[in-house]
Amino acid sequence: MLDSLVTSKTRVKLLLKFFSHNNSSYLRSLAKEFKESTNAVRVELNRLTDAGLLTAGDEGKTKMYRANNEHPFSQEIRNMVSKFLGLDQLLEQVVSRLGNVEKAYIIGDYAKGIDSGTIEMVLIGRDIDLDYLDFLVNKTYEKVQRRIKVSVLEEELEVVVGLLVFG
Repeated sequence: MLDSLVTSKTRVKLLLKFFSHNNSSYLRSLAKEFKESTNAVRVELNRLTDAGLLTAGDEGKTKMYRANNEHPFSQEIRNMVSKFLGLDQLLEQVVSRLGNVEKAYIIGDYAKGIDSGTIEMVLIGRDIDLDYLDFLVNKTYEKVQRRIKVSVLEEELEVVVGLLVFG
């Protein structure tokens, strides 16, 4: 989806890099990581910076780039990147295959729109297959390169704060 909307493969890589993690990086590092010329990466960094999607700041002699979280479309781009990576679909599959899951909440940093590399979930239900849950957590890590931390409760607590609810 994202690669059909954005025709530049380098621009897609930059969006994925900056909007799937709270990363900061510099030109040469990005060129090396993407195995592209510094000029190709520089052109796209300039376009994204001019559009206000990225911010650039000097750290010593190095110009560092990062996602502009103040941009009006920042959260929407993060949502598109998440869907592009298949993270939402994977989490729904995890929940749907575990047995009697009444509700599932994503909490912590990811629920706040911050991708710290760890996704915290709370599952509420009875007779949840914990062995299968462990297998799915490991498989999900292999697929999306995010650590999954899951808490299982038999009954819903009075107050569970979650922004993304599945089930």
